[in-house]
Amino acid sequence: QVQVAESGGGLVQAGGSLRLSCTASGSSFSVDHTDWYRQPPGKQREWVAGMPGSGVTSVTGRFTVSRDKAKNAVNLEIDSLKPKDTGVYYCNNRGLRDIRETLIPFDIWGQGTQVTVSS
Repeated sequence: QVQVAESGGGLVQAGGSLRLSCTASGSSFSVDHTDWYRQPPGKQREWVAGMPGSGVTSVTGRFTVSRDKAKNAVNLEIDSLKPKDTGVYYCNNRGLRDIRETLIPFDIWGQGTQVTVSS
């Protein structure tokens, strides 16, 4: 079974930076794509940034996604934080599990980590 967990959220002041981490754990799996989403209070979940499993770094505006191979993690760094960045940030991993030599696709979400930006 593959599990995904986010960490690094918290309360930060506007203008600062924050790094969130998404760690995938389990056995016999590979990640094809990792995406970060967020859900602002009272709004729907929205895509923030993403990167293929073969990628190292991806930049989308103020959002930088990077891979930490040693920790099997994908990080999201947010620069110049704004109050509108407040929300729960989720990581989604899609990939394949090897179960007795059969490749089974998976699509797994973490539980989310809260980011609150104060003005």
